[in-house]
Amino acid sequence: MSRTLVIGDIHGALKALEQVLGKAQVTTEDTLVFLGDYMDGWSDAAPTLDFLIELNSSHSCVFLRGNHDELCLEWLMDGEENTMWLHHGGQTTVDSYAEASNEQKKLHMQFLMGLDNFHLDKKNRLFLHAGFTNMHGVLHEYFPKVFYWDRTLWEMALLVEEIGIKKVQRSRANPQRLKHYHEIYIGHTPVTRIGKTTPVKAANVWNIDTGAAFKGPLSIMDVDSKEVWQSDPAYTFYPNEDGRN
Repeated sequence: MSRTLVIGDIHGALKALEQVLGKAQVTTEDTLVFLGDYMDGWSDAAPTLDFLIELNSSHSCVFLRGNHDELCLEWLMDGEENTMWLHHGGQTTVDSYAEASNEQKKLHMQFLMGLDNFHLDKKNRLFLHAGFTNMHGVLHEYFPKVFYWDRTLWEMALLVEEIGIKKVQRSRANPQRLKHYHEIYIGHTPVTRIGKTTPVKAANVWNIDTGAAFKGPLSIMDVDSKEVWQSDPAYTFYPNEDGRN
């Protein structure tokens, strides 16, 4: 039976990705939706892209764009090192390309340029890295960068959850953004910030970033059954590294 599986932010933790794909017993019948941020964290950034490119040749995959992926692409294209990026995981990505050939870098640039900003499936489920700001939905968004930089969607969903969905629906402040989609799946803001290490639902928004860039595991969720599989904490695969800590 085919499944739609959504995968949280990897941040160069290829070993964690390989483990959790095995735990979920992924097959070629499954559709894999990756929420972005493949880079910047652990030392397997470049090998992670090699793995994903190869996976795409045998599996049905949707690859979404994360903010760290865009920053890496900018570096690969012009060679300029953004100081802030380097301090937020970019340096490990740069280091991972130390032995990369020009052909490998070219292949990676093509992959990163081809990432999608969002994915909307036949069941009206929206997948994107971060969020959107237009009250009419993603098809009306004026500023595409918010798809992989925004945090307000998640902050709003948490607030709606805290206040109570029915109470918010009765108020004049009922947020229009949440009405357009059956469910929304995001990463970008680790749920470890609210003390969690498993995917969190707030209103109709599911956050699948369980902090693999820091001390958390990498997670996969079946969007129909809501079954979750998790790797060991990503940092345990890279004992001599700091990740983004």
